[in-house]
Amino acid sequence: MATWQCVKQCGACCQLDPGDRPDLATYLTPEQLGEYLSMVGPDGWCIHFDSLNRDCTIYEDRPTFCRVTADTFGQMFGIEPQDLNAFAIDCCRQQIEAIYGDRSLESLRFEQAIGLEIG
Repeated sequence: MATWQCVKQCGACCQLDPGDRPDLATYLTPEQLGEYLSMVGPDGWCIHFDSLNRDCTIYEDRPTFCRVTADTFGQMFGIEPQDLNAFAIDCCRQQIEAIYGDRSLESLRFEQAIGLEIG
């Protein structure tokens, strides 16, 4: 069984272009939406994403909406705790494939990290 986990030096979720996420206002509060939009750089990437090292420069202090937790996903998407794992895996797969491609190193690393064999 696959178990979700974040893959270091991926950063696909740090591509925040609001044009790619037209439903932001349906799952973020007005305050969160304002914070989210303030984090979007001119290139669509989070201003806190270090593209050289491919990591978050505010990881310990990142906003709630950047955290994959049962509480966060319950509040934003109505996901029950027992469904978080599968939902998070699907979200990551979609985002990684959209940013890097489904045959990318990032995609392969994610599949291996969650416990799926790549054949």
